[in-house]
Amino acid sequence: MTSLLREHAPADHADLPGPATEQMLAAAEERMGISLHGDLRTWLLQNNLDLAEEDFDDDVMCCGFDGFPDEGSFFLGIQAMERLYANRSTSSGFDPPDQPDHPFWRNEWIPFLSDQDGWRGKFIDVRDGCVGSWFVGDPTATGEYESMAHYFGSVAETLTRIADGSSPVCRFAEGRLVWS
Repeated sequence: MTSLLREHAPADHADLPGPATEQMLAAAEERMGISLHGDLRTWLLQNNLDLAEEDFDDDVMCCGFDGFPDEGSFFLGIQAMERLYANRSTSSGFDPPDQPDHPFWRNEWIPFLSDQDGWRGKFIDVRDGCVGSWFVGDPTATGEYESMAHYFGSVAETLTRIADGSSPVCRFAEGRLVWS
């Protein structure tokens, strides 16, 4: 996926921050009280998408790499994941507490993609590595993708369609993704 971004949107690719370190991941796990799934760990060791301190906006719930994989979404870095995770996790382990079989949120879900407000996004279930999505006010969808690799494969397919000119809502221009 990132190789497609590098090939077709080199300016966007150049904006990607560098990788996380094992120490950063261990500290985040300790603060959240949960171990990261291996797929998420691998992704973050290649792409920690935390914004530079001067670019972070305290007025929004989530910050990250803007406009990819779609307009209005952010791949989250460790700090944004922690912030959103802290906002969603509960002492009972799931929310609402009286619906353990159909929760809106479980503490085993770690967000890795979100909108600015934290109202919708994607998460990885640390129990099995499946990727699901949430949208405030709608039922949470679990198991949309069997792994982050499958999810990133779908993003790569989208980037390929954009590169082929077959996307009605996005194109590459001057080294960047441009959404209509």
